[in-house]
Amino acid sequence: MPLASYGLGEALVTTLAIFFLVLWFWILITIISDLFRDHEMSGAVKALWVFALIFLTPLAAFVYLIFRGSGMRERAIKQQQEMQGQMNDYIREQAAAASPATELERLSGLHDKGKLTDAEYDKLKGQITGV
Repeated sequence: MPLASYGLGEALVTTLAIFFLVLWFWILITIISDLFRDHEMSGAVKALWVFALIFLTPLAAFVYLIFRGSGMRERAIKQQQEMQGQMNDYIREQAAAASPATELERLSGLHDKGKLTDAEYDKLKGQITGV
């Protein structure tokens, strides 16, 4: 087929087909990720859903979205809240570990135990406080 006979209409149809193909894969990936996010469903049921999504693709996807669509939202929100909580815990932990007060307390403990000399303690204390 020569390039000159490939018109604008055909190019638009091809672009539209690619768009819907990408959209379809996006839906499938969303459904499969929701399947594995659901901890209440057994492994055998998950395997059956994946099998149905592969071999009965449109019908299985529509059935899944109709019957389990509201749960998808709830599971996504729950996962997002868990991730946010983990991030907040990590930030708090890092902020507490890096604060000058915590560092001075740690240095003081080392100095009290005799692991730091007075000169080393004063030098490190000066670095932390900026004096």
